Amino acid sequence: MKKTTRKIVIANSKGGVSKTTTTNAMSAGLGRLNYKVLAIDLDPQGNLSDSIDLPDIENRTVYDLIKGEVTPYEVIQKGKYFDVIPANLDLASADLEITQTGKEYRLKEQLEKIEDEYDFIIIDTPPSLGILTVNAFTYADEVIIPTTAGIFATSGIKQLYQSIETVKRYCNPNLKVRGILFTKYDKRTIITSDIKELTEIYSKQIGVNIFNTHIRASIMVEEAQANKIDIFSYNKENNVSKDYQKFIKEYLETNVKGEDKDD
Repeated sequence: MKKTTRKIVIANSKGGVSKTTTTNAMSAGLGRLNYKVLAIDLDPQGNLSDSIDLPDIENRTVYDLIKGEVTPYEVIQKGKYFDVIPANLDLASADLEITQTGKEYRLKEQLEKIEDEYDFIIIDTPPSLGILTVNAFTYADEVIIPTTAGIFATSGIKQLYQSIETVKRYCNPNLKVRGILFTKYDKRTIITSDIKELTEIYSKQIGVNIFNTHIRASIMVEEAQANKIDIFSYNKENNVSKDYQKFIKEYLETNVKGEDKDD
């Protein structure tokens, strides 16, 4: 039986909502469960790449892959729990340089060559809705939307959802929003409760699930990233590590339950 590779985009048009943290945590957490995982840094800031202990990445990155100048095998960096296709600032010029017909399919064309080698491919995207994010949506099966309970959170989700609907119409009709994940969550504040309620109302309007698990905030996340260690290896007893473990369990029970990951 052919392996089913789950292709996940972590996206939000707002910055500072833990997209990179979620990509890293999901990749490491699934890898620790013996799934084969590939994480892709599609953000020109390269925060995911910088948070992982990788060799020199200046010459071969996702930018070269999208341009068709290298194969996936030439850019994949092998890690302890998951593999990575890194990024750097060169990617910032992608919107200007990638203008040819079929530009939305560049990433898909490359990743289809190697996707059967992985159980999960998880893509970290920039806080914008340009050609890079559209490429991710065109390739993926599903989108997870991290969001904080902040005052501009719902507007960011609305912008993102409109872009997803456009991509579904023209490039990838099978794309689904798997759910909204609250991050940096503090249930003690009134604003958190109010924004959560507004997000829940909007999520019902568009028919999108909100995950039961909420990810709390901790300085530990930045410490782990600075040391280029995944959060579970850095401190598995921290609240954020426990929250992401719980979230991964919820995700798997919702999406993978009853299926053999070795099929």
